[in-house]
This record gives sequence, C-alpha cells and structure tokens, in this order.
Amino acid sequence: MTDLSHAPSHAPSHVPDQAPDQALRQERAHHEACRAALSAMADDAVRSVRTGENAFASGADAEVLGRHLRGLAKELRAEPEGPLFFGRLDFATDAASGAGDHSGQSYHIGRRRITEDPLKPPLVIDWRAPVSRAFYQASPRDPQGVAVRRRFGWAPFATGEPADLTGIEDEPLSLPGTGTSVGAGTGTGVGPVPGAVVVREIERPRLGPMRDIAATIQPEQDDLVRSEPTRSLCVQGAPGTGKTAVGLHRAAYLLYAHPQRVRRGGLLVLGPGRAFLAYIAEVLPALGESGVRQSTIDEEIAAHETRAQDGPAAEAVKHDARMAGVLHRALYARVAPPAEELTVPDGSYRWRVPRDELAGIVAEVRAEAPPYAVGRERVRGRAVRALRRRAERRAGPRGETWARRIGRARPVAAFVDAVWPGARPEEVLAGLLTDPADTALTPAEREAIRWARPPRSPRSARWSAADLLLLDELAGLIERPEGFAHVVVDEAQDLSPMQCRAIARRVGGSGSLTVLGDLAQGTTPWAARTWPGQLAHLGRPDAAVIPLTTGFRVPATIVDFAGRLLPALGVEVPPARSLRAGGELTVRRVDDLAAATVAAVRAALSREGSIGVVADGPGTGALRTALTGAGVETAVAGTPEAAGAAAARVTVVPAALAKGLEYEHVVVVEPAAIVGAEPRGTHRLYVALTRAVSRLDVLHRLPLPAELAGPAL
Repeated sequence: MTDLSHAPSHAPSHVPDQAPDQALRQERAHHEACRAALSAMADDAVRSVRTGENAFASGADAEVLGRHLRGLAKELRAEPEGPLFFGRLDFATDAASGAGDHSGQSYHIGRRRITEDPLKPPLVIDWRAPVSRAFYQASPRDPQGVAVRRRFGWAPFATGEPADLTGIEDEPLSLPGTGTSVGAGTGTGVGPVPGAVVVREIERPRLGPMRDIAATIQPEQDDLVRSEPTRSLCVQGAPGTGKTAVGLHRAAYLLYAHPQRVRRGGLLVLGPGRAFLAYIAEVLPALGESGVRQSTIDEEIAAHETRAQDGPAAEAVKHDARMAGVLHRALYARVAPPAEELTVPDGSYRWRVPRDELAGIVAEVRAEAPPYAVGRERVRGRAVRALRRRAERRAGPRGETWARRIGRARPVAAFVDAVWPGARPEEVLAGLLTDPADTALTPAEREAIRWARPPRSPRSARWSAADLLLLDELAGLIERPEGFAHVVVDEAQDLSPMQCRAIARRVGGSGSLTVLGDLAQGTTPWAARTWPGQLAHLGRPDAAVIPLTTGFRVPATIVDFAGRLLPALGVEVPPARSLRAGGELTVRRVDDLAAATVAAVRAALSREGSIGVVADGPGTGALRTALTGAGVETAVAGTPEAAGAAAARVTVVPAALAKGLEYEHVVVVEPAAIVGAEPRGTHRLYVALTRAVSRLDVLHRLPLPAELAGPAL
C-alpha cells in the first residue's frame, strides 16, 4: 500500500512512470473538472425549470417533473465545498482478472454521480452504484477484477471553503497483467486493517452533527447496507461499530437502488429523541437524500397533547404487551349478537332476515378478524345481501342503486349500531381506564391504571404519553393504517412492547425494517434483554440478528474500561473490540466536581474537536453554571440551541440524553450519581462512558462503582 502524502518518493504501482506530485496534480485537476461539472448540472436543472422543458408532459407529469428538477437544483446548489470523490477503482486489463466489461477502466467514487454530459461517462460514480461495491469489498484475497484501489486524503476543510487534496493512498489488489491476487492466502483471519487514509478520516476530530461514512464503509457494514429491500434485519452493534451509520446508509442505498418501491411507500427513520435526530440530521442530505421523514415514536403517535403524567406503576402496565389483548377485548366487547330479526320496508313489501341468520353473519365476520371498521361494513353489506336475496326471489333482480338505498335504511343502520357499534379510540380507552376489569391484569395493576377522577367525557380527558400508545393501538385495531416501505429504528433495545407494536403498524405488509441497537445500552424500565422477543413485537420475528463487534471510532482503551461494566448488565452480547489504538483515559477522584470539570474542559478546549460533559440530570445545571461563570460557552443537549448550533464546542449532556451522541472529548462527572439515579443506572453509565471517540475524563467524589474500581487502563 502506498500513501503518497507520506511517501512522496514512491509512485503508484499502476503508474510507474508518474511522480507522486504529478499524480496529485492530475487528481486535483480532475476534482476541479468535477466541481465545474457539478455547477453546470445545477445550472441545467434550473434552466430546465425556467425554459419549460417539461411542457410536453401531461399536466400531472409536468408538475412532478418540475418539482423534481427544482429539488435537484436546490440540492446541487447546496452541495458543500467538501471533496466530491473519495476513492478510485482501476480495473485490470487481462481477461483472467474477472474485470469483465470494466476491464481497463478507472472510476472515481463519490457521494453523488457527476457528469459533464448525460451521454458521456460520468466523472464520478455514486457510491451506491453496483460497480462501486468493489471499492468496499475487493481485497487481495478476492480482487474482484480490481488492479488498484486508490483512496484520497483531504485536508480538514471549513464550511464554505474548497476541499484540498493532500494525499493519495494506493492499494494494489492484483498483480499487473496477470489477474493474480496480491498476497492471496496470506491473510491473518482477523479481517482487513484500514489503511492510513481511512484511519485518518475515521479519527479526524469532529464538530457539529454526525457525518456520513461513505468513504470508510467496511466490508461487513457494506453487506448490511446493500441488503435486499424486502429483508428485515437487526444489527446488534457495540459502541463505535457504526450501527447508526449503517442504518442511515442502508436507507440511502434503498432510495437509490429501489426508488419506485421505496418512494411509493415512503421511508421513515425513528430515533430515540430530538437531540439524537438533530445529531444525525445531516447524514442523508449529505448522501443526496433529503426527502426522508426523521421522527420519534412519540411524535408519530401524538394524536393528542400530553397533559397528564403516569406514575411508574401505571406506566409499566400501559407499556406491557398484555395491554394489546386488554384493548382488543375492550373494543370487541362492544360487538353483540342481534336481539331481534331485521325488518326493512320496501314500497309495498317488507323484507325480513331472521335473528339466527343475522347472528351467523356477525359470528362469521368476527371469525375473519378484519379491522373493526371494516368488520362493521362487512356486517352491513352481508345483511343487505341477505335482504337482496329475499327481494329477488319475490320481486325480481335488484340493482346496486337499490342495494345502496337499503344499506342506508334506518332499520339496517339500527341493526348495525346494535350488533357492531361505531367506535372511537378515545371512547374505548376512556371506558377502560374508568373501570378496568380485564382479568389479564392483577388487581394491583388494574388499580394502577384506573382514573382517580374520570373526565366528564372523552373529549375532556387528559391523556398521558403512555395513553397515546394505547390510543394508537386502538386506532390500528379500528382502521389498519397504510405502512411505510421501509422503517429504520435506532436504539430499538429501549422500546417497550407497545412501542414496538406501534412501529410494526407503520411497516407495510410488504415493508421491511432495519432495527439498530445494543442490548448493553438498554436504559428504559422495559428495555429488551434479548432480540427475538423484541423482533416478535416489531412484527418481524424471522429477522436475522447480525452482530457488529469491531469498533473504529471509540479507542480500545475506552472500550475496555467501559467493558468492565458488561458483566453487571444482565445481557448477553458479543464482546466488542476496537481497531483504533491510542485514546486517552483519565480517572480522578476530586474534592470539587465543578472546579475539576471546568479545568478538564479548559484543557480539552486547547485541542481539536467537540466536548461533551455528561452527568446525572439534576447535576447538569450546577456544572453549566460553573462553566458559564468561567467564560466557557455551552449548549445543553436536547434544547433548540444545541440542535441547530455549532457555535458552542462544549455541550452539557444529561446522562438520559447521551444515547447515540458522540464527542471527541467526554467528561463524565460522578459515575455513582448516574448509577444511583434509576434502576438501570449501570446501563446508563455504560452509555455515558462510550460517548468519547478520543479522550475520556472520569471525575468522581463518591467511590466509583465496584466494577470500575481498580487501575485505569
């Protein structure tokens, strides 16, 4: 492997007559051509809208095309001044190489396709294109027709400033002119070790939102990203293994490779909270996909404003899987057998359907188990059909107009209301919470959810967050909603069974799920301890569970220190390892937590990267006051100022909001307080310790949890 930025005297193997500085000049010139082509593509998109090139389409098609062109122009205009490509594939020329139609060709790989002319070969190939897969999967053991894989090193660039190409790293994969792999059979069995350019990109200090990993996707990650659209899968990912990035890149890949299927049904990304969504918000737009809905499960079920707060006991019952059966029985308890025959006047005739036949209709529809509202209309339709048979035997054929009129007749409406009354979720739930009687719940559980003061009507009810889940369940029982083509669910280990069911209803019958999580990071009272049960609640019990255990972002020193907590977490997860050496860990006992935090943050500010101060929620206020008093500008995770601001390098993070976030330098304050704040506090501490991607300071006044006691690694 040749890194021209660090070995300028060594030329690439596939261009032996070319000096390193000449190769850099040529690649810089190519990048300038790409930048000019991208600008021309934006101009063409704008011109297409302005000059009415869509005028020959139908009205609806013209509107769709115009909207697409305006969106494309906006995206291209907003393309950052960062690198337009990050790799290149040079395919072998001999027939035995397996290069096929790509023999002798070179392709630059980037985040979006760039071309000077639609009829000419592109200057940059989209990373999701089939030919690009070799960039991530080819190896000396399996070159896949590639002679040389080239990676590019770029100087850190500020927003609005042009990218600067500083280095080239060439990896020969097959011997020139032979198609024979380089070093075949000499692998160590531990998997590929990233080269210097990849390592520098992974370790580059970061500020602001999460970045994409298109330039550094590893083979096992690429396999998941390019999974078939109908395949649901679960990624059990240890900290720093890139599970969130894999899920987002899979979303981008599906939108590229299967656009009609996915865009028709829609794609939904669900995260644990707004702080997390703000952190990942820029990843998909950076990959050229800006129309993806990113939300939380609480936002998706927010049919009413939350105006009540459940106690822990009531909340636990309402999130329990048994509530699905309780709600189902409460809804269908409204269905009753007919009390009398159905008689419908029709001019000089009176048509009658006996009670036992009507009872058979109701029982038949119940057995079919349709959504409640569908069942109500089926009962109506079959009652009308029974009337129609009688009318036709006596008075001849009856048309659809007659059937619609009879279906609206007062006796028929009264019959349907009596045996299958209309239902609204609020009415059903209000009745249940006013008088919980289902024996699937214990007496104590029934009392926990019973309203102390029932509202005058469902309209005046004050609903809790958990009540909204129950209302959503009822709404799904009454009318089955249309689902998304694909849903990405992050931090899925923290979902309750009822939250899982709400997500399952949002996946279409032919839709699929990407489930991301880490059982070791489960912090809610109902957090999953195994994946099979969680996947069953999500409606995909057969989804494959794939572990990601190799970390690239969190250094081994920090992974190993946090790993001391794993035996105390009560879950079985594959052991994690990090390929990233180095990292700094400091564990200090101090007398003044606030003063020590200020000193640690000041020291961190002298170096590059973002800084997170993680503490138990009640302790964050005092820490922020101390930092502000010392002249350190801060933001607080989960607030609007933190969501949009890159102004403050320092973010104060309540431990409950730390999940999914990462910072170059993390200061964890008083681990014992984090552990003691909640029943699953040890899991919460594990999350806090694994947010650091370079340096971790642990400050404590109280004794450390027993698992962490002992020398720092």
